[in-house]
Amino acid sequence: MSSLMIHTLAFIAGIKDKLNSEKGATAVEYGLLVALIAAVIVGTVVTLGTQIHTAFTTVSNSL
Repeated sequence: MSSLMIHTLAFIAGIKDKLNSEKGATAVEYGLLVALIAAVIVGTVVTLGTQIHTAFTTVSNSL
């Protein structure tokens, strides 16, 4: 094999390793994003849930 071919193969192998190693990092990033979205949803439901429950109770008692 020529020196150029060896360097090319080493370069391709390095790129493959880099791509494979980032898959786990991407999965972790998506997991953190989903956890953040879930936390925002839970916070919104807790905050608005109490207010909505109070509003429905008021309307129900008025009827």
